[in-house]
Amino acid sequence: MSNHIEYEPVIGLEVHIQLSTVSKIFCGCRARFGSEANAQVCPVCLGLPGALPVLNRKAVDYAARLALATGCEINPRSVFARKNYFYPDLPKGYQISQFEQPFCENGMITVETASGGKRPVRIRRIHLEEDAGKSMHQEAYVGDDESLVDLNRCGVPLLELVTEPDLTAPEEAAAFLAYLRQLVRYLEICDGNMEEGSLRCDANISVRVRGTFGLGTKTELKNMNSFRHVERALAFEYERQCALLTAGQAVQQETLLWDANRNIATPMRSKEFAHDYRYFPEPDLLPVEIETNWIEAQRRDLPELPQAKKVRYQEAFFLPAYDAAVLTEDADVAHYYEQVADRVDDKKLASNWVMGEVLRACKERGEGVTDLKMTPALLADLLGMLTRSEINSGMAKQIFEQVLQTGKSPHDLVAEGGLSQIDDHDSLQSVIQTVLQAQQKDVSAYLQGNEKVLGFLMGLVMKATSGRANPRTVTSLLREELAQLKNRL
Repeated sequence: MSNHIEYEPVIGLEVHIQLSTVSKIFCGCRARFGSEANAQVCPVCLGLPGALPVLNRKAVDYAARLALATGCEINPRSVFARKNYFYPDLPKGYQISQFEQPFCENGMITVETASGGKRPVRIRRIHLEEDAGKSMHQEAYVGDDESLVDLNRCGVPLLELVTEPDLTAPEEAAAFLAYLRQLVRYLEICDGNMEEGSLRCDANISVRVRGTFGLGTKTELKNMNSFRHVERALAFEYERQCALLTAGQAVQQETLLWDANRNIATPMRSKEFAHDYRYFPEPDLLPVEIETNWIEAQRRDLPELPQAKKVRYQEAFFLPAYDAAVLTEDADVAHYYEQVADRVDDKKLASNWVMGEVLRACKERGEGVTDLKMTPALLADLLGMLTRSEINSGMAKQIFEQVLQTGKSPHDLVAEGGLSQIDDHDSLQSVIQTVLQAQQKDVSAYLQGNEKVLGFLMGLVMKATSGRANPRTVTSLLREELAQLKNRL
């Protein structure tokens, strides 16, 4: 973005959040992803004559969770409308959405920028609507001159979240989406999987002379299925608009499709306005009327949100900001860590092991923390043994792997394998003397001032004890023995 420092981008997002309800928003069809094409449809979601929609109550509950989590005002009355447009994957010829009277308005999400600052982003509105089907053009099984349509997605419940144009950099947009995905996962209303279309983003971008407050002509970017693609697409479009303005040309209001393979955005259609959709109230659905008591009940049921949890980890567990951010990224990981931390005194040690060994095991195995045989209770037992010097850190990692494989308790594995740490001074002193006697050349080098040899000698002692010796005790006894040899010279 440094090529055009006289301009700055103005970015607003429209995010579609696919709700994790069992059934669709206006019918009883399953809403799960990945079923056989056109196997999850009925007269209602296909828009057949005489079929009447019935609102899914769980979708309203989920909408309330996100509204309250983002500080939105839930409107006491919201109305569904028909948004009319023709597209092959929209069999009714209209989409049931909300327009003039949305579910909620006027919220706020504050995201942390890459520089460590905070960017407040206003939420203009969040409304309920149904999803359309899916057109397939470029899949391997689709011919060059044809398109296929899968209508399973028709009627799947969506929340559309619309921000104000408060974002001023592509990386801020990516950070906003990352936090929103984290938030909907914490709320358990959406799995946030962008690759499967559970979280989809359209971005509006315009540019203006830096330091001014007007808005330029905006374009809309579509077809971005990862945070990285959103950031790249916005950076591309920022540069393109800046180049046009620098050359004295006008930016045309249009919708662009992002091509991730070529890293360019190509025109799709001229940008629509609200009147193009001919909105009018949905005659087959009653208005949604919300009572204050119901809103408060929903508020009481909200879980602790990620930003609040991150602050608590720093204050209650005295963790660094980095640790708190990593541990709270995923709600399951946060819950796992807290179960470990509740059982051990050293909260930082628990953090190190969860961020290190536990997350590594999850990545290597392709499993979530809830699937691991190393449960929080077993990890706490292992860390307790490490803290009490019953085992050393190297042994602890070996036992960790064995627990992952077997699910046995660390205590049983230590007992079965004779793996307890050797801390007896007499036993270790005997091993140390044997090692020193066999390494006269290295001992001589140490006595002449080569401190690096100490690590080598210590490694030999650890090897001789099969890694069971207490490293601190070995270091202390080794230095004492070498000091005595030096005094005899």
